[in-house]
Amino acid sequence: MNIALWIVQGLLGAMFVLAGAMKATQAKEKLAKMAWTARWSASTIKFIGVSELLIGLGLILPQATGILPVLTPVAAIALGLVMVLAAVDHARSKEMKEVVVNVVILGLAAFVAYGRMCCSTSC
Repeated sequence: MNIALWIVQGLLGAMFVLAGAMKATQAKEKLAKMAWTARWSASTIKFIGVSELLIGLGLILPQATGILPVLTPVAAIALGLVMVLAAVDHARSKEMKEVVVNVVILGLAAFVAYGRMCCSTSC
């Protein structure tokens, strides 16, 4: 179970560090290929990017360093919340393929949150 958790944490962490860094550092105009960016202000996109970057780091660093490992499931729960909000935004705009991606990531985040909260002593 621990290996599966690390694989999922690593994939989600890397994905959200990269995606968050891109959103936090790129101009809104450069992100225009993502349809959802037209619906949000540049500062909101930057906030989403910083949030995703911190969540990505939170999925990996606390557990890897042993410093406050309780923050790993907290980061996974935060990622789940971000995915619920993203799914609602995409559903309102009838972007159903993106909703499916959000639901899959939500499931993976729930797996990490549950696994690190409930199984960390037995894994």
